[in-house]
Amino acid sequence: MREIPTQKIKLSTNNISVSIRREDLIHPFISGNKFRKLKYNLVQAKAENQETLLTFGGAFSNHIAAAAYAGKEQGFKTIGIIRGDELESKIMVNPTLKFAQECGMRFKFITREDYRHKTEEKFIENLKQEFGNFYLVPEGGTNEFAVKGCGEILTEEDSQYDFICCAVGTGGTISGLINSILPHQKVLGFPALKGDFLKEEIRKFAQKENWELITEYHFGGYGKVNPELIAFINRFYAENSIPLDPIYTAKMVFGVMDLIEKNYFPENSKILLIHTGGIQGIAGMNLKLKAKKLPTINVNE
Repeated sequence: MREIPTQKIKLSTNNISVSIRREDLIHPFISGNKFRKLKYNLVQAKAENQETLLTFGGAFSNHIAAAAYAGKEQGFKTIGIIRGDELESKIMVNPTLKFAQECGMRFKFITREDYRHKTEEKFIENLKQEFGNFYLVPEGGTNEFAVKGCGEILTEEDSQYDFICCAVGTGGTISGLINSILPHQKVLGFPALKGDFLKEEIRKFAQKENWELITEYHFGGYGKVNPELIAFINRFYAENSIPLDPIYTAKMVFGVMDLIEKNYFPENSKILLIHTGGIQGIAGMNLKLKAKKLPTINVNE
């Protein structure tokens, strides 16, 4: 694991201090919170003498890319159950799926309707009949082992911060952060998708109450972006030399900066942003943006 730097963010106000933990630099291919989430899952898979990892994801899934590389690095076979049967013919033009396949991952492409049943016992049993025994890693990687890994993001030096902010997808990262914060700290989560169901998911794993979800910065839902967000990503990179992925971290950073402008944070607050990685997804997003003749993300991926 690489040393993880914390960088100060340039702000126009002197009353608020913002830093960002560069978890995106934790590993060249197993990025950010995916490294944290897979860490103890891989330990458990080895303890169970499993040889194969099976997991789930969409077209440009950070989790699929990370699981594929982690499997290759740790000596596991990997299987990806991919949402969208139309993608089967597009592997070579999809940067994420192409990378995962090059790491040795086998794919099973299923319809979006079938994908909704992915957590059901019968669905899993059918997969075992097809592929044999495997260690199942949930979509997004979130389970008790993932939360344990994400609980290691914060260090003793981070006691100086009043607010810890992160993007929220499946709830594993924020749960680990909540479990590891100190009494004077508060975690703010910025969901990347619509809906209020995440609170119950987080409460399954989080043992403290000093946290809040800020739900106004999803930009239309999961995977949705607009020119304002793209412009923000490019401007942030130009000012700070930090790339932001458009699905998760960019929405969180945009939200924090907007809340600072709206005086949400008390004077002299110290804020730590958690960069959860996902930079590999920029290439896929730019393909979609170019197809729609929209501005693209200009960062060094």
